[in-house]
Amino acid sequence: MRRGVLRCGLAALLFGASTPFAAQLAKDTSAFTLAGLLYLGAALAVLPSSLRTRPDGASVRRGAGRLLTAVVLGGAVGPLLLAFGLQHATAATASLLLNLELVFTVVIAAVFFREHIGRHVAVGGGLVAVASVLISGPGATADLRLGAALIAAACLCWAVDNSVTADLDELVPSHITFAKGLVAGGANTIIGLTLADTPPLADVGAALLIGALGYGISITLWVAGARDLGAARAQVVFASAPFLGAVMAWTVFGEPLVPMVLAALVVALIGVALVSRSDHTHGHVHEAVEHDHEHEHGEGHHDHQHDDGFTGRHQHPHAHQRVAHEHPHVPDLHHRHTH
Repeated sequence: MRRGVLRCGLAALLFGASTPFAAQLAKDTSAFTLAGLLYLGAALAVLPSSLRTRPDGASVRRGAGRLLTAVVLGGAVGPLLLAFGLQHATAATASLLLNLELVFTVVIAAVFFREHIGRHVAVGGGLVAVASVLISGPGATADLRLGAALIAAACLCWAVDNSVTADLDELVPSHITFAKGLVAGGANTIIGLTLADTPPLADVGAALLIGALGYGISITLWVAGARDLGAARAQVVFASAPFLGAVMAWTVFGEPLVPMVLAALVVALIGVALVSRSDHTHGHVHEAVEHDHEHEHGEGHHDHQHDDGFTGRHQHPHAHQRVAHEHPHVPDLHHRHTH
């Protein structure tokens, strides 16, 4: 669990820092072009690691439907909605509204993917929802409400993407990120350049760099962390990203600190903190399964042997036999059972 929290925390750090910078580009760059360049940057960032391993054809076929969902919603539609939303909201407000991704992810993971949530995660998600209402509720301008609605729709797309991707154990995280970046980013960029003028070369380079760090490396870290924690818990940790984005907007870009936004920040922070003690214990059964993910021998469920005596952290297709036992756990790749 600690490894998963660290990975999702680093992912949050990179993504949170990227939002205020992307908001600056959104002022002069079309939404399609900006969304596309961000994800093309993501593809470039993971290209070297993607080339080191080749996905198995059978694994790609098994996960094709979920990968397509992740590419369309997470790589194409979500970033496009965010780019439009950034044109109608300040960077700080947009950063905090991105916490709605946590709320939607918890609901979708629980209702449609039968992921165990628990009291801490449920209450924490509720507090984040309250924080979002404080920002975009009574007193907000019509323009801000439009921006909030667009960002909320982006968060819904990413929430579906999160739950699907966390369960996509047929592919390594870098391959998933590369597919999103190349296919969705390429399509949005072509549409953007067709409909609008080409942005200055400096803006193109900046968008690619922001995408490489805030999307490419960040998404890859999040996918790996979600396999350790489950989609809902991984997203609660990731929900620290908007706080960093808001602080950067206030300190680096000089946006005014609005009291209601500060109050929302405090409420959301309390909600995120509740996830720290969200594991549970009960007797459960693991059915026989074969999948491909990062692991280390000696940790739970990985006691198979290699002919060459290989040790250390590595990844390869491997099989698990049926086993029944009881121990503290979270909804990682091996604990997606129903309750």
